[in-house]
Amino acid sequence: MINRKIKPLEGIIVPLVTPLCGNNRIDIDGLSNLVEHVVRGGVHGIFILGTTGEAQSLSMSQREEMIKETSRIVENRLPLLVGISDTSLSDSVALAQKAYEAGAYAVVATPPYYFATAQSELIGYFENLISLLPLPLFLYNMPVHTKVAFDPKTIKQIAQNEKVIGFKDSSANGTYLQTVMYIMRERPEFMIFVGPEEMTAEMVLMGAHGGVNGGANLFPELYVELYGAAKSHNIEKVRRLQQKVMQISSGIYSKGKYGSSYLLGLKCALSVAGICSDFPAMPFTRFDEEYRNKIEQEMVKIENLLHTGKM
Repeated sequence: MINRKIKPLEGIIVPLVTPLCGNNRIDIDGLSNLVEHVVRGGVHGIFILGTTGEAQSLSMSQREEMIKETSRIVENRLPLLVGISDTSLSDSVALAQKAYEAGAYAVVATPPYYFATAQSELIGYFENLISLLPLPLFLYNMPVHTKVAFDPKTIKQIAQNEKVIGFKDSSANGTYLQTVMYIMRERPEFMIFVGPEEMTAEMVLMGAHGGVNGGANLFPELYVELYGAAKSHNIEKVRRLQQKVMQISSGIYSKGKYGSSYLLGLKCALSVAGICSDFPAMPFTRFDEEYRNKIEQEMVKIENLLHTGKM
Protein backbone atom coordinates (compact mmCIF):
# COMPACT_ATOMS: atom_id res chain seq x y z
CA MET A 1 0.00 0.00 0.00
CA ILE A 2 1.06 3.59 -0.62
CA ASN A 3 1.07 6.32 2.01
CA ARG A 4 -2.01 8.45 1.35
CA LYS A 5 -0.75 11.56 3.17
CA ILE A 6 -0.74 14.33 0.59
CA LYS A 7 2.52 16.20 0.25
CA PRO A 8 3.22 18.50 -2.70
CA LEU A 9 4.98 16.75 -5.57
CA GLU A 10 7.90 18.17 -7.50
CA GLY A 11 10.33 16.65 -9.96
CA ILE A 12 10.04 13.92 -12.55
CA ILE A 13 6.91 11.79 -12.59
CA VAL A 14 7.41 8.91 -15.00
CA PRO A 15 4.35 8.11 -17.15
CA LEU A 16 4.87 4.38 -17.05
CA VAL A 17 4.40 2.32 -20.18
CA THR A 18 2.17 -0.72 -19.75
CA PRO A 19 4.31 -3.82 -20.43
CA LEU A 20 2.28 -6.42 -22.31
CA CYS A 21 2.75 -10.02 -23.38
CA GLY A 22 1.98 -11.13 -26.91
CA ASN A 23 -1.47 -12.26 -25.83
CA ASN A 24 -2.32 -8.69 -24.74
CA ARG A 25 -1.98 -9.56 -21.06
CA ILE A 26 -0.06 -7.46 -18.55
CA ASP A 27 3.59 -8.55 -18.44
CA ILE A 28 4.05 -8.68 -14.67
CA ASP A 29 7.77 -9.52 -14.81
CA GLY A 30 8.36 -6.69 -17.26
CA LEU A 31 6.35 -4.33 -15.07
CA SER A 32 8.45 -5.26 -12.06
CA ASN A 33 11.68 -4.72 -14.01
CA LEU A 34 10.46 -1.35 -15.24
CA VAL A 35 9.35 -0.12 -11.82
CA GLU A 36 12.66 -1.14 -10.24
CA HIS A 37 14.54 0.58 -13.09
CA VAL A 38 12.79 3.94 -12.61
CA VAL A 39 12.96 3.74 -8.81
CA ARG A 40 16.73 3.20 -9.03
CA GLY A 41 16.86 6.12 -11.44
CA GLY A 42 15.58 8.48 -8.78
CA VAL A 43 12.23 9.58 -10.22
CA HIS A 44 9.91 11.38 -7.84
CA GLY A 45 6.67 9.58 -8.69
CA ILE A 46 4.95 7.14 -11.05
CA PHE A 47 1.91 7.81 -13.22
CA ILE A 48 0.10 4.81 -14.71
CA LEU A 49 -2.72 4.53 -17.24
CA GLY A 50 -1.98 7.74 -19.07
CA THR A 51 -1.31 8.25 -22.76
CA THR A 52 2.11 6.56 -22.59
CA GLY A 53 0.42 3.76 -20.64
CA GLU A 54 -2.07 3.14 -23.50
CA ALA A 55 -4.96 3.29 -21.05
CA GLN A 56 -7.60 3.85 -23.71
CA SER A 57 -6.59 0.62 -25.47
CA LEU A 58 -6.87 -1.47 -22.30
CA SER A 59 -9.95 -3.16 -20.90
CA MET A 60 -11.28 -2.23 -17.48
CA SER A 61 -9.95 -5.49 -16.06
CA GLN A 62 -6.49 -4.78 -17.49
CA ARG A 63 -6.51 -1.29 -16.02
CA GLU A 64 -7.59 -2.64 -12.64
CA GLU A 65 -4.81 -5.24 -12.79
CA MET A 66 -2.28 -2.53 -13.67
CA ILE A 67 -3.36 -0.51 -10.62
CA LYS A 68 -3.16 -3.51 -8.30
CA GLU A 69 0.18 -4.85 -9.54
CA THR A 70 1.95 -1.51 -9.81
CA SER A 71 0.92 -0.60 -6.28
CA ARG A 72 2.16 -3.97 -5.04
CA ILE A 73 5.53 -3.56 -6.75
CA VAL A 74 6.03 0.10 -5.80
CA GLU A 75 5.35 -0.84 -2.18
CA ASN A 76 5.14 2.65 -0.71
CA ARG A 77 8.45 3.85 -2.16
CA LEU A 78 7.02 6.53 -4.46
CA PRO A 79 3.73 8.41 -4.91
CA LEU A 80 1.50 6.64 -7.43
CA LEU A 81 -0.81 8.62 -9.70
CA VAL A 82 -3.52 6.73 -11.60
CA GLY A 83 -5.18 7.79 -14.83
CA ILE A 84 -8.97 7.47 -14.79
CA SER A 85 -9.76 9.16 -18.12
CA ASP A 86 -12.74 7.61 -19.88
CA THR A 87 -15.83 8.45 -21.89
CA SER A 88 -17.93 7.05 -19.04
CA LEU A 89 -18.11 8.96 -15.77
CA SER A 90 -19.10 5.82 -13.89
CA ASP A 91 -16.07 3.92 -15.23
CA SER A 92 -13.79 6.80 -14.19
CA VAL A 93 -15.25 6.67 -10.69
CA ALA A 94 -14.83 2.88 -10.58
CA LEU A 95 -11.15 3.20 -11.52
CA ALA A 96 -10.69 5.90 -8.89
CA GLN A 97 -12.12 3.54 -6.29
CA LYS A 98 -9.60 0.86 -7.31
CA ALA A 99 -6.83 3.46 -7.07
CA TYR A 100 -8.04 4.44 -3.61
CA GLU A 101 -8.10 0.82 -2.47
CA ALA A 102 -4.55 0.39 -3.77
CA GLY A 103 -3.39 3.42 -1.80
CA ALA A 104 -2.70 5.80 -4.68
CA TYR A 105 -1.59 9.39 -4.10
CA ALA A 106 -4.07 10.92 -6.56
CA VAL A 107 -5.98 10.31 -9.78
CA VAL A 108 -5.58 12.06 -13.13
CA ALA A 109 -8.32 12.77 -15.67
CA THR A 110 -8.62 14.35 -19.11
CA PRO A 111 -11.91 15.69 -20.38
CA PRO A 112 -14.08 12.86 -21.75
CA TYR A 113 -12.96 12.30 -25.32
CA TYR A 114 -14.70 11.60 -28.66
CA PHE A 115 -17.36 14.31 -28.41
CA ALA A 116 -16.07 17.89 -28.27
CA THR A 117 -17.35 19.68 -25.18
CA ALA A 118 -17.93 23.32 -24.30
CA GLN A 119 -16.08 24.89 -21.36
CA SER A 120 -19.33 25.14 -19.40
CA GLU A 121 -19.90 21.43 -19.97
CA LEU A 122 -16.36 20.67 -18.79
CA ILE A 123 -17.00 22.57 -15.58
CA GLY A 124 -20.23 20.68 -14.96
CA TYR A 125 -18.64 17.34 -15.79
CA PHE A 126 -15.70 17.81 -13.44
CA GLU A 127 -17.85 19.17 -10.62
CA ASN A 128 -19.88 15.98 -10.91
CA LEU A 129 -16.81 13.74 -11.14
CA ILE A 130 -15.00 15.39 -8.24
CA SER A 131 -18.00 14.94 -5.94
CA LEU A 132 -17.73 11.17 -6.50
CA LEU A 133 -13.96 10.76 -6.18
CA PRO A 134 -12.30 9.24 -3.10
CA LEU A 135 -8.93 10.78 -4.01
CA PRO A 136 -7.48 14.17 -5.01
CA LEU A 137 -7.47 14.98 -8.72
CA PHE A 138 -5.01 16.27 -11.29
CA LEU A 139 -6.59 17.79 -14.39
CA TYR A 140 -4.93 16.51 -17.57
CA ASN A 141 -4.84 18.64 -20.71
CA MET A 142 -4.34 16.52 -23.85
CA PRO A 143 -6.20 18.39 -26.62
CA VAL A 144 -4.74 16.42 -29.53
CA HIS A 145 -6.61 13.33 -28.27
CA THR A 146 -9.63 14.82 -26.50
CA LYS A 147 -10.67 17.51 -29.02
CA VAL A 148 -10.88 20.13 -26.28
CA ALA A 149 -8.40 22.11 -24.20
CA PHE A 150 -9.05 23.48 -20.74
CA ASP A 151 -9.37 27.25 -20.90
CA PRO A 152 -7.14 28.67 -18.14
CA LYS A 153 -10.20 30.30 -16.55
CA THR A 154 -11.92 26.90 -16.57
CA ILE A 155 -8.98 25.40 -14.70
CA LYS A 156 -9.17 28.16 -12.10
CA GLN A 157 -12.89 27.63 -11.62
CA ILE A 158 -12.68 23.83 -11.34
CA ALA A 159 -9.70 24.15 -8.98
CA GLN A 160 -11.77 26.13 -6.50
CA ASN A 161 -12.58 22.68 -5.17
CA GLU A 162 -9.74 21.76 -2.80
CA LYS A 163 -9.75 18.18 -4.09
CA VAL A 164 -8.25 19.48 -7.36
CA ILE A 165 -4.56 19.65 -6.50
CA GLY A 166 -2.77 19.95 -9.82
CA PHE A 167 -2.62 20.13 -13.59
CA LYS A 168 -0.70 18.18 -16.21
CA ASP A 169 -0.34 19.86 -19.60
CA SER A 170 0.52 17.94 -22.76
CA SER A 171 -0.49 20.63 -25.23
CA ALA A 172 3.16 21.44 -26.10
CA ASN A 173 2.10 25.10 -26.04
CA GLY A 174 4.44 27.08 -23.81
CA THR A 175 2.42 30.28 -23.99
CA TYR A 176 -0.71 28.43 -22.90
CA LEU A 177 1.03 26.79 -19.95
CA GLN A 178 2.55 30.07 -18.80
CA THR A 179 -0.94 31.56 -18.91
CA VAL A 180 -2.17 28.74 -16.66
CA MET A 181 0.73 29.30 -14.26
CA TYR A 182 -0.04 33.01 -14.18
CA ILE A 183 -3.75 32.60 -13.56
CA MET A 184 -3.00 30.11 -10.75
CA ARG A 185 -0.23 32.28 -9.24
CA GLU A 186 -2.12 32.79 -5.98
CA ARG A 187 -2.23 29.01 -5.46
CA PRO A 188 1.48 28.09 -5.06
CA GLU A 189 0.49 24.68 -3.72
CA PHE A 190 -1.36 23.89 -6.98
CA MET A 191 1.03 21.51 -8.76
CA ILE A 192 1.70 22.14 -12.45
CA PHE A 193 3.52 19.55 -14.56
CA VAL A 194 4.50 19.55 -18.22
CA GLY A 195 4.23 16.48 -20.45
CA PRO A 196 6.51 17.09 -23.46
CA GLU A 197 10.07 16.48 -22.26
CA GLU A 198 11.47 18.80 -24.91
CA MET A 199 10.10 21.77 -22.93
CA THR A 200 10.25 20.52 -19.34
CA ALA A 201 13.40 22.42 -18.36
CA GLU A 202 12.06 25.64 -19.87
CA MET A 203 8.79 25.37 -17.95
CA VAL A 204 10.51 24.44 -14.66
CA LEU A 205 12.66 27.55 -15.06
CA MET A 206 9.41 29.50 -15.41
CA GLY A 207 7.89 27.97 -12.28
CA ALA A 208 6.37 24.59 -13.18
CA HIS A 209 6.72 21.86 -10.56
CA GLY A 210 8.23 19.24 -12.87
CA GLY A 211 7.76 16.98 -15.85
CA VAL A 212 5.79 13.87 -16.71
CA ASN A 213 8.27 12.62 -19.30
CA GLY A 214 8.05 9.40 -21.29
CA GLY A 215 11.81 9.21 -21.76
CA ALA A 216 12.17 8.71 -18.01
CA ASN A 217 11.03 5.13 -18.61
CA LEU A 218 14.33 4.64 -20.45
CA PHE A 219 16.80 7.04 -18.87
CA PRO A 220 15.34 8.19 -15.55
CA GLU A 221 18.62 9.58 -14.23
CA LEU A 222 18.92 11.98 -17.17
CA TYR A 223 15.49 13.52 -16.62
CA VAL A 224 16.00 13.77 -12.87
CA GLU A 225 19.32 15.52 -13.48
CA LEU A 226 17.71 17.87 -16.00
CA TYR A 227 14.98 18.78 -13.53
CA GLY A 228 17.56 19.45 -10.84
CA ALA A 229 19.58 21.68 -13.14
CA ALA A 230 16.50 23.68 -14.10
CA LYS A 231 15.30 23.92 -10.51
CA SER A 232 18.68 25.32 -9.43
CA HIS A 233 18.82 27.62 -12.49
CA ASN A 234 22.07 26.06 -13.73
CA ILE A 235 21.58 27.21 -17.30
CA GLU A 236 24.81 25.79 -18.73
CA LYS A 237 23.99 22.36 -17.33
CA VAL A 238 20.43 22.63 -18.63
CA ARG A 239 21.75 23.36 -22.12
CA ARG A 240 24.07 20.37 -22.03
CA LEU A 241 21.43 17.96 -20.75
CA GLN A 242 18.79 19.35 -23.10
CA GLN A 243 20.89 18.21 -26.07
CA LYS A 244 20.71 14.66 -24.75
CA VAL A 245 16.95 14.87 -24.30
CA MET A 246 16.58 16.17 -27.84
CA GLN A 247 18.64 13.26 -29.18
CA ILE A 248 16.26 10.83 -27.50
CA SER A 249 13.29 12.70 -28.92
CA SER A 250 14.63 12.83 -32.47
CA GLY A 251 16.22 9.39 -32.45
CA ILE A 252 13.64 7.23 -30.66
CA TYR A 253 10.27 8.93 -31.11
CA SER A 254 10.52 9.75 -34.81
CA LYS A 255 10.82 6.24 -36.25
CA GLY A 256 7.83 4.73 -38.02
CA LYS A 257 5.23 6.23 -40.30
CA TYR A 258 2.28 7.00 -38.08
CA GLY A 259 1.21 8.89 -34.98
CA SER A 260 2.10 5.85 -32.90
CA SER A 261 5.84 6.34 -33.54
CA TYR A 262 6.44 7.83 -30.07
CA LEU A 263 4.86 4.91 -28.25
CA LEU A 264 6.25 2.18 -30.51
CA GLY A 265 9.72 3.71 -30.46
CA LEU A 266 9.72 3.99 -26.68
CA LYS A 267 8.52 0.43 -26.16
CA CYS A 268 11.01 -0.89 -28.71
CA ALA A 269 13.86 0.95 -26.99
CA LEU A 270 12.82 -0.51 -23.63
CA SER A 271 12.95 -3.96 -25.22
CA VAL A 272 16.37 -3.29 -26.73
CA ALA A 273 17.55 -2.20 -23.27
CA GLY A 274 16.27 -5.50 -21.82
CA ILE A 275 13.79 -3.82 -19.48
CA CYS A 276 10.42 -5.07 -20.76
CA SER A 277 8.73 -6.38 -23.89
CA ASP A 278 7.79 -4.17 -26.82
CA PHE A 279 4.25 -5.43 -27.45
CA PRO A 280 1.78 -2.53 -27.75
CA ALA A 281 -1.95 -2.81 -27.18
CA MET A 282 -4.20 -3.23 -30.19
CA PRO A 283 -4.64 -1.74 -32.73
CA PHE A 284 -0.87 -1.10 -32.87
CA THR A 285 1.79 -3.67 -33.73
CA ARG A 286 5.40 -3.62 -32.62
CA PHE A 287 8.18 -2.48 -34.91
CA ASP A 288 9.40 -4.89 -37.56
CA GLU A 289 13.07 -5.86 -37.92
CA GLU A 290 13.90 -2.82 -40.05
CA TYR A 291 12.70 -0.31 -37.48
CA ARG A 292 14.02 -2.32 -34.53
CA ASN A 293 17.47 -2.19 -36.11
CA LYS A 294 17.13 1.58 -36.41
CA ILE A 295 16.20 1.84 -32.74
CA GLU A 296 19.17 -0.35 -31.80
CA GLN A 297 21.48 2.00 -33.70
CA GLU A 298 19.97 5.04 -32.03
CA MET A 299 20.33 3.46 -28.60
CA VAL A 300 24.07 3.00 -29.19
CA LYS A 301 24.38 6.68 -30.14
CA ILE A 302 22.38 7.80 -27.12
CA GLU A 303 24.32 5.61 -24.69
CA ASN A 304 27.58 7.06 -26.04
CA LEU A 305 26.19 10.58 -25.70
CA LEU A 306 25.05 9.96 -22.14
CA HIS A 307 28.37 8.50 -21.02
CA THR A 308 30.91 10.48 -23.04
CA GLY A 309 29.04 13.57 -24.19
CA LYS A 310 29.85 12.62 -27.77
CA MET A 311 27.88 10.75 -30.44
